[in-house]
Amino acid sequence: MSFTKSKIVVIIAGLVMLTAVFGGWEAQTAMAQTKPVTLTVLNYLDATSPGAYREIADVWEAFEKANPNIEIEREDLFLEPFHQKTEAYAAAGRLPDVLYMWPGGRSTTLHTKRLVKDLAPLLGDTRREFAEAALVPQAGGYLGMIPIGLTATHVMYVNEKMLKDMGLSVPKTYEELKSLVPKLQAAGKDVILMGAHDDWVVQSCLYSMIVGRMVGDEYIDKILADEARFTDAPFVRTLSFYKSLYDDGILSRKNLQTPYNEVNALFASEKAPFLIDGDWKVSNFLTDPSTNQALIPPDKQKDILMTVFPKIPGELNHDTTSSVPGVGFGINAAIPEGSAKEQAAWKLVTWLTSAEVQRIRLETGAAFPSRKGVTSDQLEPLAQTRALFYGAYGGTYVLDNVLDAKVYTELNVGLQEIGLGIATPEQVAARVQKAFNEWEASQK
Repeated sequence: MSFTKSKIVVIIAGLVMLTAVFGGWEAQTAMAQTKPVTLTVLNYLDATSPGAYREIADVWEAFEKANPNIEIEREDLFLEPFHQKTEAYAAAGRLPDVLYMWPGGRSTTLHTKRLVKDLAPLLGDTRREFAEAALVPQAGGYLGMIPIGLTATHVMYVNEKMLKDMGLSVPKTYEELKSLVPKLQAAGKDVILMGAHDDWVVQSCLYSMIVGRMVGDEYIDKILADEARFTDAPFVRTLSFYKSLYDDGILSRKNLQTPYNEVNALFASEKAPFLIDGDWKVSNFLTDPSTNQALIPPDKQKDILMTVFPKIPGELNHDTTSSVPGVGFGINAAIPEGSAKEQAAWKLVTWLTSAEVQRIRLETGAAFPSRKGVTSDQLEPLAQTRALFYGAYGGTYVLDNVLDAKVYTELNVGLQEIGLGIATPEQVAARVQKAFNEWEASQK
């Protein structure tokens, strides 16, 4: 075969054109592959906590640095402003792409209305790396978020040195605790501190434990199955015992006016030998790396015991706390399956629940790991104490994790009113049962 000079020129020109076309297509493809994905995130963060500095620098900024093609637009909120914003986003149908969530409780709407994806398929075989207790089905009956940890919502923090200096010891029974009241009051001290101005605190950090001790999870299951009622004697007795804490001087009504984070300094300055809160409170007492200061310095942390409320008269379960899979992160269900945005969102959630990030949160006291085998040799004494707490005590329900918001909100308010002396246990039980009946009817 032979080619004329003109034919060769035409062929060469054609090849040049094809090269230009395919080269342009490849360039466009490369640009598409590297086009940044923007993720909106609603995050829960106490900006005043010592761990906030590392949370921002070592978790969020580290992810952005390692993933320049994923742009994060993050909104940090705390306590009621966070929950109110979540509900507002849900009602408006414009949830962020990734959001901080609870396994139930205040995040129930997200689960039950399937506003977040089932993450089990994305998690796949990686679930073997997590404690099985962390990955149980959540409020919607599926895995709506990946927990960053396991949570004990009831801990009694005890300043053992303070008690010893006053000639007192850690009480093992309710009667022993009650016997400390006149001695502590004579010294100008409160008995038990709580930052219970927000109504969830008493229910989550104290009353859920009382219910778990006195009637157990089985009784709550019976209520949910319409085989028992909140107005029955066993449940009313739990409210009556809670009332006795005020009658006996163990809890002060001042707790109900104390803002949640103000209690930290009160306990650190020895206004009382006892504090009741969740396990996460540890993080508020550790060293802030941005200032190198701690509310309770490491050399004083060894004086703090993490235990549970003493034995309650007539309790069915002993040495228990109230516990739940911890908070975590979910992904907006509206994000298309298999899309670049879903891949970016899952990459972020994978990082936020990774062993590396869980180690950071273990060190800052923010969360006890949900992954197996996460340890650190950089723990301050109180963080070490927290790590040992979980194996020492059994766990029962946190009520706002198993009851609908319409029901536990009535309970939360009722607990405040019992403490203030403006409602009786029987009245609160009746109101909670009414709220339960109305919620149940709305589900039919």
